[in-house]
Amino acid sequence: MPPRRRLIVRRLTPILLTALGSLAGAAPSENDPSEILRELRSFATTGTLLHVAAHPDDENTQLITYFARARGYRTAYLSLTRGDGGQNEIGREFDEKLGLARTHELLAARRIDGGRQFFTRAIDFGYSKTVDETLRFWDRREVLGDVVRVIRMFRPDVVVTRFSPTGGGTHGHHTASGLLGLEAAKLAGDPAVYPEQLREGLAVWSPRRVLLNAGGPGRGGATPSGAVKMDIGGRDPASGEGLGAIASRSRGQHITQGFGGFGSRGAGDGPNEQAFILLHGEPAQKDLFDGIETAWTRFGAKGGLVAKLTAEAIEAFRKDDPAASLPVLLRVRKILAEFPNEPLVEDRRAQLERIIRAAAGISVRSESGLAEVVSGEPVRARFQVNTSGSAAVRWTGLRVLGGEVTVPASAAAPGKAGVAVEHVGRVPGDTPVSQPYWLREAGRDGIAMVRDSALIGRPENPAAFPVAYEFEVAGEKVRVEDELAAFAPAAKGGERRRRVDVIAPVSLRLPAEVVLFSPGAKRRVEVEIDAARPATGAARLRLPAGWVATPERAPFALGKAGDSVRVAFEVTAPALPGKATLLAEADVGGVSCIRQRVVIDYAHLPVLLLQPEARVRLVVAEVAARPARVGYLPGAGDDVSRALLQLGHDVKTLRGSDLNPEGLRGLSAVVIGVRAFNEREDLAENLPGLWRWVEAGGTVIAQYNRPNGLAAPKLGPYELSIQGSAPQLRVTDETAPVKFLLPGHRVLNSPNRIGEADFAGWVQERGAYFPSSWDETHHEAVLAMNDPGEAPLKSSLLVARHGKGHYVYTGLAFFRQLPAGVPGAYRLFANLLALGPDA
Repeated sequence: MPPRRRLIVRRLTPILLTALGSLAGAAPSENDPSEILRELRSFATTGTLLHVAAHPDDENTQLITYFARARGYRTAYLSLTRGDGGQNEIGREFDEKLGLARTHELLAARRIDGGRQFFTRAIDFGYSKTVDETLRFWDRREVLGDVVRVIRMFRPDVVVTRFSPTGGGTHGHHTASGLLGLEAAKLAGDPAVYPEQLREGLAVWSPRRVLLNAGGPGRGGATPSGAVKMDIGGRDPASGEGLGAIASRSRGQHITQGFGGFGSRGAGDGPNEQAFILLHGEPAQKDLFDGIETAWTRFGAKGGLVAKLTAEAIEAFRKDDPAASLPVLLRVRKILAEFPNEPLVEDRRAQLERIIRAAAGISVRSESGLAEVVSGEPVRARFQVNTSGSAAVRWTGLRVLGGEVTVPASAAAPGKAGVAVEHVGRVPGDTPVSQPYWLREAGRDGIAMVRDSALIGRPENPAAFPVAYEFEVAGEKVRVEDELAAFAPAAKGGERRRRVDVIAPVSLRLPAEVVLFSPGAKRRVEVEIDAARPATGAARLRLPAGWVATPERAPFALGKAGDSVRVAFEVTAPALPGKATLLAEADVGGVSCIRQRVVIDYAHLPVLLLQPEARVRLVVAEVAARPARVGYLPGAGDDVSRALLQLGHDVKTLRGSDLNPEGLRGLSAVVIGVRAFNEREDLAENLPGLWRWVEAGGTVIAQYNRPNGLAAPKLGPYELSIQGSAPQLRVTDETAPVKFLLPGHRVLNSPNRIGEADFAGWVQERGAYFPSSWDETHHEAVLAMNDPGEAPLKSSLLVARHGKGHYVYTGLAFFRQLPAGVPGAYRLFANLLALGPDA
């Protein structure tokens, strides 16, 4: 494990700011008396439930809401993946960028429904038809070990899988989640299984039972016989809000998946009977926790005392004076300090600290003057304390990582006061740049690489700049933990909070994910250097043997933050076909800067920063192209337009209003982005103009769409439908054999001769959402392919002559293959672009 980073504190006299009257009583929502009482009722329980499924948005938010908020149990959702391979309904972020966004959508959902969030390291590689395919791609032993680890960390009494371990017409990832969840629950209690976890400090644990959430709203089918039926409806005891409404708001956080409308659904306080089938362990009759002690009495006499005092605190709780509960709460804290250090106790201790803080009316805010900091530079921060209520509170200390910040005696915070202290510290010079822990290294075999096993299971990185406030409350020490954050106004009022990220003084931008070379050819590669701070240095390209870049180093000087400069290199490829990787590097004062800057900025999430290495795939291949001016109509987001540049085309970005002979004048072809027919409201009315342009000799290449939610239901000039295109009308095996139905077709012969080798090296899938019906008089089916054991699908690539031009509709996953640098995909796409007008 790397050494713990410390903030080097520069010993300056803290600046005591004037108490702000406008801050009086400005406590966060967790200081609301109803929320304090809900937390107190939750603290009185010891039940623990773990819900297991495959992806973000798979979870049953109604189940989580009921057990977390109505029952008050420790409740968590374990998503095997972060949803990296899914769709994005609102932007261009895919793969690891989408996975990061969906991670934070899950965290936002858990803040609403009261659950906790865990993950394994499994990488979502897109739709899978079978569990066997899924487990071939994932490292089964590693993913199973992660599920075992989470069970040993969280120690659930009950595990509930969302999907059956035996499958049945669902996503292979879904079945794998049920299978691995069940298997892990059986193995987690065996010390011979993953013994390295025990050496790390975890302990064996066996859940009392594992159940399948088999029936309920949206699950379909009759309730299985022998199932436990439970009504998980009703109202939240604290707020009075319907549990269904809370669950809908939670599910509505999955906005990248198109679920934003869930948050506006009805009251949701009616009955909600769901069924659960026993998969393993002790049977239950009426309740998932039958026979399980869910009170502190499970810890014997001392536990009984905690239960008694907590019940008294609940009974005597005064919403008009939460501080009146402090004496009994502090007494419970002393007793709990004598309990063994196990996950349940540690979680409840942390919860009790939050309850004590809230009852004392304490709220804190640790605000950095900068959202992004460079290692070695000073940072000014403001630490604010607000108190409300009747408790006598003294602010006695402040620690920022290893540094002690003096709090003057006059900075005591009696009731209803706002006090803030400013302080300047310095970030250690060897602090690494921020990057999600599961993306710090390249993954392998369908699983992320994580060297620090203590991070596995966590939803996000630990705090980079933790802050600890120390108070004296009723003669006892109270510690409040926070982290340094930056705040900015939100577009719809309020503010957005983001973690402080560590960045390099400069970031690098590259023109594309792939640079395509002919064997032995030279190409100009530009690197854009963007200054976060004034910087002088030199850039270079790290290349493998056989590649040459000139110049060897390119100096640059950037006078202020925000400046940028482009440096150019001439790169010569080796004479033989192959692949390589280029790494761009900028040396700034002896500091190696090799990171790009990718900002994910959605209004419903905090600003998220990814800093991947500045790498480019280099592909040497014989790809013939006929460069021309090409139009690109964006859809839901893909990088196909960059691939067009690699083929030598000049690209014009189009709008719906351009789709007519006049607007498309001078273009040889138009490429329509993925799911444009789903997303674009300006497409349907302009399609007749596009057909006229095709009729006059143009070529259109339309990429895949989804059958549900078509904004433009007419997909071509002739009959063509995807309405019957169930998820099975796709080929998920990227190695599936491809049959050439029309081997003499122009698409397979000019300017590149397409053969079986051109379908080697494809990633994730062959394609998806193939047409279910089409006018066979006008459309030519060029290829056939299928997953193992299934009938051939003939609609992955349809070409229709329309007048002098061509209309191509394809479900082939070009949007994945081209950014991945698959040579055959470039060759086939070049042929489609070169179709040209008929004589």
